[in-house]
Amino acid sequence: METRKRLYSVIISAIVLLGFLATSLIGYFVARDSMTDRLQQEMLPLTSDNIYSEIQRDLLQPVLISSLMANDTFVVDWVAGGEQTPLKMQRYLAQIQQQYQTITAFFISEQTRNYYHPEGIIKQVSETEPADAWYFRARDMRQAYEINIDQDTADRDRLSIFVNYQVKNKHNELVGVIGVGLSMQSVAELIESYQQRYGREIYFVNRQGEVMLQSSQYSDELHIQNKDGIDKLFTRILTSPSASVSFKAKDGSVIYLNSRLVPEFDWYLIVEQINDPASERVETALLINILVSLLISIIVLIIAHFALRGYQGRLETMASRDKLTGVTSRQVFDSLFQQALASCRRKNQPLSVALLDIDHFKQVNDSHGHRQGDYVLQRVAHIIQLHIRDSDVVCRWGGEEFLLMLTNCSQQDAVERVEALRKAIEAWLFELDQTRITVTVSAGVAQHRDDEVMSALIERADKALYQAKDAGRNCLRAAA
Repeated sequence: METRKRLYSVIISAIVLLGFLATSLIGYFVARDSMTDRLQQEMLPLTSDNIYSEIQRDLLQPVLISSLMANDTFVVDWVAGGEQTPLKMQRYLAQIQQQYQTITAFFISEQTRNYYHPEGIIKQVSETEPADAWYFRARDMRQAYEINIDQDTADRDRLSIFVNYQVKNKHNELVGVIGVGLSMQSVAELIESYQQRYGREIYFVNRQGEVMLQSSQYSDELHIQNKDGIDKLFTRILTSPSASVSFKAKDGSVIYLNSRLVPEFDWYLIVEQINDPASERVETALLINILVSLLISIIVLIIAHFALRGYQGRLETMASRDKLTGVTSRQVFDSLFQQALASCRRKNQPLSVALLDIDHFKQVNDSHGHRQGDYVLQRVAHIIQLHIRDSDVVCRWGGEEFLLMLTNCSQQDAVERVEALRKAIEAWLFELDQTRITVTVSAGVAQHRDDEVMSALIERADKALYQAKDAGRNCLRAAA
């Protein structure tokens, strides 16, 4: 029985601990996946959107400047006049550059193919010159302007942002291409500020995956396709307008990457996050949850252990004791009898039983009520317990019947002891409703025979009890 209790305690403890652990782990994985999804689907794309919005804001002014230049009647009239006095165009472009603080201003005439610059005529563009391909692309484009990144014609070592705007006369005929150039420094500064603000890697790559613009903290990898673990995702990133992916690097870190095509540059804006900083907080929370769960489990199990012991003791008492009189209940007498019988057999000792029945008990109930009848039963049980040994057992067998099991007691000894008990009950004065009454009992005694079952023994004692009742009650008879 004790082993089974321990087993149940271990099982309950395991269930509680596994329940807390499962709850903590489920909460951890849900939180981790939620943070990962939020990082990929919200935070990194939001960073990309913010950078793109600021780039567009920075490009809005040069587009307006180029639009004003393209619609300036001076340019159209000057070309219509045969491009006389190139110094006028040179001064015009210099004034634009100075007034709007651009790094350059330019005009290419469709008629002469001259490349006008604040420093003068730099060259004549030619269709056979690869460096001049941008002009012929801008000349033939359907929209009024384009934004592209290219090397400055005046300074081949400088990469700049150019706004190329078509100039047309009143007959909608192409006069040339005019515009301004901006330094990439503003975009680079924007990357630096966002990198410091968000702690993420931000850079631009072209359609071949080559890094075109990056912050000062950028690693020495020159191409996006060289990144560990991204080879399978490379095509998807560089062929989609936007993508959010994650992959595991060789060092075990997880890289979250968001890409967005910037059509003005025809470059991809890449925002990277190496490991999710929130995952460390989630793991810390998991560890705390497990420790707290373990502590709570131990406290709950300790409380449950003592509570169960208390309830178990009460249940055992309720199951083994008669509720009214407190003596042994009939349900457990069989087990106690078998234990006593086995002990007497080992010791070669006699075992006897006695059945006691309160005489005319119904009259007590009818005259004084059931509450007083219960009191009589309790008092009789108390008197019996006072006159038996610790090794003996008294059991409430029926309504007003009590069964005594007397160990190491022959039938003759049992008769003497039960007779003394009968006289003690007869001499007791019971106070009922301010009146005193006496109560008597009839008894039947029988000694256990070899190989006799309990029911047969009690049946013999019961027959002896009926003989006592037939003899006028308040007496004792022994089984033949």
